[in-house]
Amino acid sequence: MPAKKTIRFITLGCSKNLVDTEKLAAYFNPSFYHLEFTDSKNYADFILINTCGFIHDAKEESINTILEAIELRKAGYAGKIIVWGCLSQRYRNDLQKELSEVDLFEGTEAFQQIVSYISKSEYKTLVGERIVTTPGHYAYLKISEGCNRLCSFCAIPLIRGKLHSLPLNELMIEARMLAGKGVKELILIAQDLTSYGLDLNGKSQITKLVQSLSTIKGIDWIRLHYAYPYKFPEDLLIEMRDNSKVCKYLDIPFQHISNHILKSMRRGITGEQTYSLIEKIRKFVPEITIRTTIMTGFPGETEEEFQELCDFVEKVKFNRLGVFTYSEEEGTFAARELQDDLPQKVKQERLNILMEIQRNISLEYNQAMIGKEFRVMIDGKSGKYYVGRTESDSPEVDNQVYVKARYLMPGEFYQVKIDEAQDYDIFGKLV
Repeated sequence: MPAKKTIRFITLGCSKNLVDTEKLAAYFNPSFYHLEFTDSKNYADFILINTCGFIHDAKEESINTILEAIELRKAGYAGKIIVWGCLSQRYRNDLQKELSEVDLFEGTEAFQQIVSYISKSEYKTLVGERIVTTPGHYAYLKISEGCNRLCSFCAIPLIRGKLHSLPLNELMIEARMLAGKGVKELILIAQDLTSYGLDLNGKSQITKLVQSLSTIKGIDWIRLHYAYPYKFPEDLLIEMRDNSKVCKYLDIPFQHISNHILKSMRRGITGEQTYSLIEKIRKFVPEITIRTTIMTGFPGETEEEFQELCDFVEKVKFNRLGVFTYSEEEGTFAARELQDDLPQKVKQERLNILMEIQRNISLEYNQAMIGKEFRVMIDGKSGKYYVGRTESDSPEVDNQVYVKARYLMPGEFYQVKIDEAQDYDIFGKLV
């Protein structure tokens, strides 16, 4: 039997890209291929780079990763180099001219082309199959591709196209397969989660999907990421309140609060409607954790509007918050019609101010947890501590719970009493 060929998968960007990589990897039988998901410098017959092209920094990281792969091949540590994903989807012609050492450039859903190139065999579509690269007890479930929103700053519709919801039956097959592999937490992701199903029958089916997924044996947590605030479905809040498997957690990017900026961003919602929606969410689901992202430095953002944004963060007190500075993206309405008039230094200063406000809010929330007990899922171990998460925390982006114990099983739930709190981490002991 010939020696296995090594395929190294390098994934850049968001969790949606990670799902694409996991699905592509499933096409290569481990009996014939050695699959790697690290940035090892050992020899690989094929290096597959799943690129991100969302913002400037992500593009730069993707280019640097490609250049590193080219250098590895020059040194004799790589065979073929395949570049795919968002950056390649959007800039394939330019990349082919500038990076001729790359053997193949493909877009975001080019499974057939890549599989055929590597294996030289007949391609057959796989439904639901993946090689899970996250810790085995949680996985991301991508429920749709693309987006129909017209946000003026966002290039995703230019890269991924219009909304394309995956059929519910296919998602159920995939989710059951994941549960069969030991996955206990499904993290639902999409560019616009709450629009799921609009392209299938004209109305949102996100609540129906959540209800269906919660019937799967072995799934204990269902977490919702990247909801859109405009026309947020009220029935989803009821489901979150009443369904014990649905985490009382919502990632819903609000981006800004100034009416002028929101209109310029084409978000379809006003500042007043934003406050009302947050009030409604907390009324329906009193224990909910709200995670949001906001953007500062958008074209035309005045000092007064930035202060309005600061006041918004201080008043609402989001449980979790991420802040980005505006990045002009080629082809978007904002890049065509608006002047990027704020220096990066000013944008970064504003970001730092917002994150300092949030740091104090996060510390306040964490200190309020001291003395209370929480159900914690253990993800792994770091030094002398086991590291886990409460229902209020998503992997990699939110707080972590550090627990001292002789032995805890990753993927299992434990009752933990909190006895110490820091800005973004908390510490506790087993009950």
